[in-house]
Amino acid sequence: MRKQIFMLALLLIAVAGVKAQLADSIKAYYIKDWERAKAYTKEYLDAMPKDKYSFRAQDSIRTFAQQMLHLSQGITGFIANGTGAQRISFGQGLEQRPAAQSADSVTYYVMTSYDYAIESIRNMDASKLLEPSGRGNFSFSRLVWLNKAFEHQTHHRGQTTIYIRLVGIKPPNEKLF
Repeated sequence: MRKQIFMLALLLIAVAGVKAQLADSIKAYYIKDWERAKAYTKEYLDAMPKDKYSFRAQDSIRTFAQQMLHLSQGITGFIANGTGAQRISFGQGLEQRPAAQSADSVTYYVMTSYDYAIESIRNMDASKLLEPSGRGNFSFSRLVWLNKAFEHQTHHRGQTTIYIRLVGIKPPNEKLF
């Protein structure tokens, strides 16, 4: 009987070790992906001429600057839910503030949001990835929030591809890896 208890204890220790390694691997993967996404988005910001940040593809949609500011606000909100980090706020109505829409300001806000994401993931307790986290009427695991954050920034950066093309510039090449 003692041998069986000893073997069970060893098995539980091994499982706990594997679980911790998996969580740390997922965390390392996210950090690497967010660093890549930051560099890729910076290429987009640099590709758009500074005097074209107010360009809109249609009258009824966001300007390039507003798309990027929206992207940055989404990052900070979703990442806060995913990591449990204190959310940074750029204030209400960032997308509508004229002073925030200059190329330098947009770059600042966007790069700050990526830095926040990377540091928050780096500092998070990866063992809590399956823990539920809520925002408004939504409650998902922290892992789902991290996936939503990445999906959201990818979606809005992708939208700006058209903006860059419409001003006559070839957008940055895809960066999958």
